[in-house]
Amino acid sequence: MPTAPLDRSPVDRSPLGLARSLIRCPSVTPEEGGALAWLAGVLEGAGFTVERPRFSEPGTPDIENLYARIGTAAPYLLLAGHTDVVPAGDASRWRHGPFAGTVENGILYGRGAVDMKGGIACMLAAALDYLDAAGPDFPGSIGFLITGDEEGPAINGTVKLLEWARARGERFDHCLLGEPTNPDSLGDMIKIGRRGSLTGRLTVLGRQGHVAYPDLAENPIPGLLRLASALLAEPLDAGTRHFDASNLEFTTLDVGNTATNVIPAEARATFNVRFNETWTAQTLGAEIRARLDRAAGRSVRYTLDLLPSNSPAFLTEPDAFTELVAGAIATETGRRPVLSTTGGTSDARFIKDACPVIEFGLVGQTMHQTDECVPVADLNRLTAIYTRVLAAYFGADRRAP
Repeated sequence: MPTAPLDRSPVDRSPLGLARSLIRCPSVTPEEGGALAWLAGVLEGAGFTVERPRFSEPGTPDIENLYARIGTAAPYLLLAGHTDVVPAGDASRWRHGPFAGTVENGILYGRGAVDMKGGIACMLAAALDYLDAAGPDFPGSIGFLITGDEEGPAINGTVKLLEWARARGERFDHCLLGEPTNPDSLGDMIKIGRRGSLTGRLTVLGRQGHVAYPDLAENPIPGLLRLASALLAEPLDAGTRHFDASNLEFTTLDVGNTATNVIPAEARATFNVRFNETWTAQTLGAEIRARLDRAAGRSVRYTLDLLPSNSPAFLTEPDAFTELVAGAIATETGRRPVLSTTGGTSDARFIKDACPVIEFGLVGQTMHQTDECVPVADLNRLTAIYTRVLAAYFGADRRAP
């Protein structure tokens, strides 16, 4: 894949300048909003070969994605993320316009400042800084894998982009995903895996009737309480070396009954399980059904609908690459990051099938909130960390991760 001279056009290549440009693109899922087009222009100007494949699936919105690469040799380090953001909500409640990219007192405000246009801006700034220093003939390849579907159904995004790249013969050695991973301060945490997610809808069947004549009806509510208690009575597991114990949480309990003198015909509940590598969606589903069957016996009639899950639990075993990233973080922040698997799901669940992947990004306290924001100092420091990672990864004296 040929390389091109670095472009010297007047783009503000600072982490803040790049982040502001991205935030000003209203790329609310599934809209591209100009974010990928702008990113493609900067990458092409820096010598990357850029492609923007669009994927479709019946019943889901079409999604545009971006794949960029510079270099032809191994090792190949992939930088991944997403430009789509969640809706801003009521813009009048924001301190500054959600897509204005305003800076006040050293803080950058805007939707995506943390999750995760700020992280992409830092990766981009780091790659540009590294290429300026090393030149286009550095010993390896750098890639960007950017989707517009992470905050949505995640059907026409990273998973299909990886399939597309694999079909073209692209092979990656490691991936660094720039999701916000730090709970309090930059340098707190690297994510080396993620818990799986499984959602179930439980319905207990009864027979509607008058409350004054319970013998002529069958109240499903006591049965629902019995089944729900059975699912919560015993822990699913005790956790593992890198994972907390799996947890099942009920998110709705509902009978849809507006009358006070009517026994309802059915009662419903929805639950979600965040599970560790002890389980797969299939084995966990079987355990849930077994618990429900034991509790139901012959007296409770129920149905269970387990929603399809594309969120398995996975772990990237800590290795030399993990140590390389942790070392860069410690050098720039003075703190040693914890290796964690906490939090929700991310597109790392798809990337882990292509290469080892770890996650490190900004502090996530304001993500998805009104007045989402990031200190400019954190953007600069994260860029320095990413630049140090690139230099160490491709350095002549590096040990192969």
